[in-house]
Amino acid sequence: MIVSTTNDVAGFKIVRHLGLVRGITVRSRSVVGNFVGGIQSIFGGQISAYLELAEHARQEAFDHMCAHAGQAGANAIIGMRYDANDIMDGITEVLAYGTAVWVEPAGEGSNA
Repeated sequence: MIVSTTNDVAGFKIVRHLGLVRGITVRSRSVVGNFVGGIQSIFGGQISAYLELAEHARQEAFDHMCAHAGQAGANAIIGMRYDANDIMDGITEVLAYGTAVWVEPAGEGSNA
């Protein structure tokens, strides 16, 4: 699956737009994660316990989005974005979304 944050894919032409696709995950911090994160916050700097949680949530949402696009018959996603919202204290939803498309290699002399 080709994924682009732009509205095109360099070297390819968009043949079909298949619609909006999304992937969502909801994650919470564990008691252990909160404890480790709290200790790390005392010393300042990067908080690896929360960084790992955020990265896993984004990857999971991304994977769900790609699966959704595949089910729609797409081989690429354009205009991909992330969004995140707190549902309640310690619980966050992460959304990955974009437009599912079918792309083909741009031919010689094409402007795509």
